[in-house]
Amino acid sequence: MKRLVTVVTGGSRGIGAAICLRLAAEGHDVAVNYVRDSAAAGDVAERVRAAGARAVTVRADTAVEADVERLFEVAERELGPVTGLVNNAAVTGPLGRFTEVGTDVLRRVVDVNLMGTLLCARRAAQLMTVRGEGVVVNISSGAATLGSPNEYVHYAATKAAVDTLTLGLAKELGPDGIRVNAIAPGLIDTEMHAAMGAPDRVRDMAGGIPLRRAGRAEEIAAAVAWLMSPDASYATGAVLRVAGGR
Repeated sequence: MKRLVTVVTGGSRGIGAAICLRLAAEGHDVAVNYVRDSAAAGDVAERVRAAGARAVTVRADTAVEADVERLFEVAERELGPVTGLVNNAAVTGPLGRFTEVGTDVLRRVVDVNLMGTLLCARRAAQLMTVRGEGVVVNISSGAATLGSPNEYVHYAATKAAVDTLTLGLAKELGPDGIRVNAIAPGLIDTEMHAAMGAPDRVRDMAGGIPLRRAGRAEEIAAAVAWLMSPDASYATGAVLRVAGGR
């Protein structure tokens, strides 16, 4: 039986780590991409192996073309032909008004969230098109339709671009047997909020969500696993909102 081999970018923590573990439970071998924390990536890989799947960790900045090439090269060499990609790696920069965002932050957010997603999607498509099958899931954000004023308008803009990429690629790659979808998470309880400078953000915002709570990384991972499964075989070009009603 052919093994499923999935590359998960930004897989060392938060939503990415949860995705790696859920996919391992669903029978995927996983290439755990990370950019800084090798120990965290190694821990995720060990947990993937404990679930009965194979894993490899690959340090790569997805905004750098050569790194993306190496990411897929290592994944294919160590695990086999790549059958899936989860474009999860993303950055926000500090929360604040758009007028106060530094140009360096703007460039990094666009480079990782958009250029990195484009580079990874292109490499995956190049490999999958030849084989006539494959699944790509892009991690977007509810911010794409909310705009996120006074928080991270620039981040929201990159995620809106990811939604458009998902739609266009789904139409372009559908005839080649490749499905492309996206998940748009809402407020999810991860360490990203503290990294943005707002450690209490989840608690402060939960009351404004119809379900009255933040989501869990595992709930996003479950949605990703469904989109990558045969149960979603007729789903492509979809942006599935998992945001508690917001």
